[in-house]
Amino acid sequence: MKKLALAAALSVAATGAFAGGLAEPIMEPAVIVEETSGSSGGIIIPLVLLALVVAAIAAD
Repeated sequence: MKKLALAAALSVAATGAFAGGLAEPIMEPAVIVEETSGSSGGIIIPLVLLALVVAAIAAD
């Protein structure tokens, strides 16, 4: 009885897996958005790091 139930469960799972058939996926063209940054974008991180170093030295 257990083998019959297992066979039935596997056959139901197998038919569900192949129900769609083999078809090419439909892909829509991707939209690429380029983000522009200001002229000060590259200077902010070094200034923050410099401020942290100065704060660490001043704390001693």
